[in-house]
Amino acid sequence: MSYLDATVDVYKEAALTPDIGLCCTTNPIWELPGLKIPRIMQEMNYGCGSTVNARDLTNEPKMLYVGVGGGMELLQFAYFNRHKGGVVGVDVVDEMLEASRKNFIEAEAMNPWFKSEFVDLKKGDALNLPVADNTIDVAAQNCLFNIFKAEDLKKAIEEMYRVLKPHGRLVMSDPTCEQPMNDELRNDDRLRALCLSGSLPIAEYVKALTDVGFGTIEIRARKPYRILNPGDYPTDELIYIESIEIAAIKDPMPEDGPCIFTGKAAIYYGREDYFDDKKGHILLKNQPLAICDKTAQAIADLGRNDIFISESTYHYDGGGCC
Repeated sequence: MSYLDATVDVYKEAALTPDIGLCCTTNPIWELPGLKIPRIMQEMNYGCGSTVNARDLTNEPKMLYVGVGGGMELLQFAYFNRHKGGVVGVDVVDEMLEASRKNFIEAEAMNPWFKSEFVDLKKGDALNLPVADNTIDVAAQNCLFNIFKAEDLKKAIEEMYRVLKPHGRLVMSDPTCEQPMNDELRNDDRLRALCLSGSLPIAEYVKALTDVGFGTIEIRARKPYRILNPGDYPTDELIYIESIEIAAIKDPMPEDGPCIFTGKAAIYYGREDYFDDKKGHILLKNQPLAICDKTAQAIADLGRNDIFISESTYHYDGGGCC
């Protein structure tokens, strides 16, 4: 059995019998006026964090969500696009698609504004999305890409890039791990299906996105997720896994490389009212400005003693230099 087959089996079981402990969700459900989440959707929220922020969802974007779970995130997205087919949900597991359809009926009863037709559920594979080129404003996945081995991960990211409109964004939450895993753990198909043995270091994850062509990367959060301990897993030491929330934006690739935001900021504290690097970055005196890592390095290379550059916080909430 391949790891992809194992994944289908895991989520088929989770669709037929909700498994509350399958993933450790690290964010509460959205609290929005008039939005009520059925309990069954919460029990089938098989993610490792939050994906899309409300600021991604202005002007009724066309949205795609891959790996539908119990439909909770699809319902949340439909709150921002209340039109037939405004949200597209794709899943390879028939039982999960059917579970979402049933859950939408319950959501309709609890939310007078919601209609099941707002969500277009499609049978499909993340490696071959049943979606036309350049048609999606916001694409998202939660705790899915982490299962893919290197070549499949590249293909999945390419597919997302293909369907996004220019300046569209791919928003994701996945486990990451800086510690090396032994071959037994890394190659365990069922653990990979559970998003536990395929975790990449953040730098490798970001490189996979920029290699496909995403010109802007935002690391929005980095949170504790799981511990793999020797008593329960084939490892000789504790392995710490984090959940990372990240947005990859289909901006043109700058000539000097991608803009990657890891939560750095610059503060000018010199004698003038502001500092202008003549490259589009103006620092007002004693006013922190979010900057991408590339800009941080360029400013550091100036060797000034009146500009402070913070370390990466791995939290970025928009705005800033680019």
